[in-house]
Amino acid sequence: MQEMSRKTKHFTDSVIRRMTRIAIEHNAINLAQGFPDFDPPKEILDRLEEISAIGPHQYPITMGAPNFRRALAKKCGRFMGRTIDPEQEIVVTIGSTEAMVDTIFALTNPGDKIIMFSPYFENYRAQAIFADCEPIFVPLVPPTFHYDADRLEDAFKQGAKAILICNPSNPSGKVFTREELEQIAALAVKYDTYVIMDEVYEHIVYAPHQHIYMNSLPGMWERTVSCSSLSKTYSITGWRLGYAIAPKHLMDKIKQYHDFNTVGAASPLMEAAVVGLEMPDRYYEEFGAHYAHMKQLFTSGLDSIGIEYTDPQGAYFVLANVRQFLKKGQTDVAFCEQMAAKVGVAVVPGTSFFMEDVQDIVRMHFAKKDATLYEALNRLSDLKSKLG
Repeated sequence: MQEMSRKTKHFTDSVIRRMTRIAIEHNAINLAQGFPDFDPPKEILDRLEEISAIGPHQYPITMGAPNFRRALAKKCGRFMGRTIDPEQEIVVTIGSTEAMVDTIFALTNPGDKIIMFSPYFENYRAQAIFADCEPIFVPLVPPTFHYDADRLEDAFKQGAKAILICNPSNPSGKVFTREELEQIAALAVKYDTYVIMDEVYEHIVYAPHQHIYMNSLPGMWERTVSCSSLSKTYSITGWRLGYAIAPKHLMDKIKQYHDFNTVGAASPLMEAAVVGLEMPDRYYEEFGAHYAHMKQLFTSGLDSIGIEYTDPQGAYFVLANVRQFLKKGQTDVAFCEQMAAKVGVAVVPGTSFFMEDVQDIVRMHFAKKDATLYEALNRLSDLKSKLG
């Protein structure tokens, strides 16, 4: 038979989603794929029950239901500090993943280069390859995950069409400072580069750190696309409601790709989620406090067990060092598979996120009920003997 796509030779299936399948197989606690085991806000669930009976159940307007886009514009504009036009500056997508793909295709041409920081969310590299683009990786140096400014500018000098930034960052938990964002912004203007922001963890930031929107900085609205979703903020990762926000001259192109890529997001889910977008500021304060509690519980447990990790500034992941538990010559993938089978806890191998040669790092997430985290910590407490 004829040759199939050569692009897939450059990446595997998602290791994160593979670890979920392995977790199910071994009845392991899933600290691999980042979704919570607690319910979304009751207001959203109650509204979904109403919508299931009355609709809508048919195709939405391709760019997103008008009332959903208006609610998005009001909520996002409040936090970004600007007025956002729901008709010309927003498109609703099937998760932030689609928003990122549409944006990359809209802004680049085959052969273009995209700057990414390493460690990075595994989807980014695959998305660049889909678009026939070349990733340029700039390392973030643990434990603070800072970058070398000269090395970053060297990446811009290579003629990059765009830079892709996750802030707060998956998997490192880094929250970029205002100074860092201003430095990146200055380079983007100097080298005429687009900025693609993945901001799905925008409301999960731990004091004293603060999330700053790139498009809120002087001169950056015109060249920035902010991609996000409702998945993390409202604990509805399975609803796949994402969006992109950008100025009209960029959004017009993004909408074209969205239109022929997925047609539109789910009508009843958009209608039900409007009540979430209309939540008062108190909701985001309580939401942030809940995540701070989960972080404290989990990291304190890791401290007690003696597992080393980098302290996240945002998002809900820790990168843990498992050097002391690895057998000679064992890969991190084999280690994670063994952990799921023998320890009953599923995590993600660090090689899924780093371009550097890393074999002793795993990613764990803590978006779980207290009881789930206590049980996971209990299973991790005797890690060495369980692994044999």
